[in-house]
Amino acid sequence: MIETFKTILIHPIYGKLIAAAFWLVLVFLVRIFVNKTLNKSISNTDKKYKARKAFNLISLLFFLVVVLFIFRENLGQIGVTIGLAGAGIAFALQEIIVSLAGWLYISISSVISTGDRVKIGDVKGDIIDIGMLTTTLMETGDWVDGDLYNGKIFTITNSYILKQSVSNYSAVFPFLWDELSVPIRTECDVEAARAIFTKVLDEVCGEYSASSEEKWSELADKYRVEEAQVKPMVTLKFDSNFVTYTLRYVVDYKKRRSTKDQISTKVLMAIAAEDGLEIATSTMEVTMIK
Repeated sequence: MIETFKTILIHPIYGKLIAAAFWLVLVFLVRIFVNKTLNKSISNTDKKYKARKAFNLISLLFFLVVVLFIFRENLGQIGVTIGLAGAGIAFALQEIIVSLAGWLYISISSVISTGDRVKIGDVKGDIIDIGMLTTTLMETGDWVDGDLYNGKIFTITNSYILKQSVSNYSAVFPFLWDELSVPIRTECDVEAARAIFTKVLDEVCGEYSASSEEKWSELADKYRVEEAQVKPMVTLKFDSNFVTYTLRYVVDYKKRRSTKDQISTKVLMAIAAEDGLEIATSTMEVTMIK
């Protein structure tokens, strides 16, 4: 029994396993040291993230090369073993295999990237990490009104890119169209109201308008899209109760709520300062006649 045990221990494969374990520990320690150094030396968050990701990928590839070199004499046997067990491995690890395929597709196509605001299934948020198996989002919305973070971090396997619909709010055209409806009393000066609202939109969204025109041109070069009205626009409709203006404008996808707040504030102040211009309500006025 003891002799058999000694014979097993001196088998060449164990020396190779020990060598592989040594390189694994060494690569892991170097990876920790380099990541800490990058965190201290690089202040830009985006550059820091990309540098860490690049080094982690390089370290993984380096370790795989080392392992292949150590077991180079046994590759034939390993190949036969994996071939025989291939069907079982593929079935047991099908989600992992599809997730790796999804990661490769994401890396090659750049359909999404870190920092993008996306909607995957029913979850909307900003992508904060793309790993080889999973994608991590900082979720927005849900119980929080608007496009603000709610504090939940959502992790999903990369297989989603091949199975679910993905809406990207910030890929080629990082702007959104938004609208604000303003009801005005029917007897008010409709042209004066239109001029005031147009001026407010130009003040708040003029910068977005110029930038969005350039981005829309880039989008038109890449996809078949029609010409779009990216400049602020004020339209009117009326019924028997009041006149409703729709203020349509382009806004940065991360500043939709704050931009609407600025426009709403300026609109209310302009209406208050203009004689004969009043906000309409759906309440009923009762006039007593003697």
